[in-house]
Amino acid sequence: MQSLDLEVLTHAREWLADGRRAWLVTVTQTFGASPRPPGSLMAVRDDGIVVGSVSGGCIEDDLVARREAFAGSVPVLQSYGVTADEARRFGLPCGGQLEVVIEAALSVVRLDELFGKIAAGEVFARIVDLGSGQWRYRPAVPTDETLRNDGEFICIHGPRWRLLIIGASEIARYLAEVAATLDFQVFVCDPREEYRTAWRVAGATFVDGMPDDAVVAFKVDAHTVIVTVSHDPKLDDMALLEALKTDAFYVGAVGSKRTSDERRRRLREFDLSAADVARLHGPVGLSIGSRTPPEIAIAILAELVAARNGVMLARETDGISTPASAA
Repeated sequence: MQSLDLEVLTHAREWLADGRRAWLVTVTQTFGASPRPPGSLMAVRDDGIVVGSVSGGCIEDDLVARREAFAGSVPVLQSYGVTADEARRFGLPCGGQLEVVIEAALSVVRLDELFGKIAAGEVFARIVDLGSGQWRYRPAVPTDETLRNDGEFICIHGPRWRLLIIGASEIARYLAEVAATLDFQVFVCDPREEYRTAWRVAGATFVDGMPDDAVVAFKVDAHTVIVTVSHDPKLDDMALLEALKTDAFYVGAVGSKRTSDERRRRLREFDLSAADVARLHGPVGLSIGSRTPPEIAIAILAELVAARNGVMLARETDGISTPASAA
């Protein structure tokens, strides 16, 4: 989400700087099955060029075709899929409804401010006055929801989840790059100087110190994911010994089933309960035959997304179906 927001805003402000007109479209609320969640952004240029998405279907076509009807300083609310006929017409899932707010009174200065706050990794609310079109901001927390009331649209921007990766390996590189597009703020810890020097993923923050100290200093919460990919048992185990005691949403470690079994045996020798050790996802990721670092990263992120969405997955490693959010 964060990286797509930046892409939309980048194009919109470039269009305005070039003297073009642009509309910013944001999903305000949804009902039933909807292709895009509240807060999703799309920008439309005056010649109909589109960046971003609010539905992935015909709603974009309708907004582009009627863009001139939405001109003006006051934001316009537009609903889609209110009836079964409209749902079929606009390609929404059965019973799906969504509402968007369309803003035509944009400026480079206004978009620069929003872009800067998102790029800084802040979690914040953009509050749109539906009567005047004015924007104001306030701090937010990851659990805050995008919503609309009679007078305001409150859009939550910024990463809702934090991902702490232990080990700056090649797997970590691909994991960090893709995770940034999935609403994760990415942090990496690796005390090995040779790995730290070679790290080359923009936007990922390096955390100093040894892995166990990094986990403690990270102030882990229920929106935190910790994954170890260093391939060094000493570093991975140090992080896991602390991570499994926390409220982290998900804790995982790369390794084969044999390696994972040995790791669990080692962890049980320390001050971890059986329940703590049972929380460990290992081998981490979906079983898709991954071999290369990009494939392994995709497998890990697929399981993370499933866990975040509460999807039930069949794990070949133990032969049973368990909630993705369970160990």
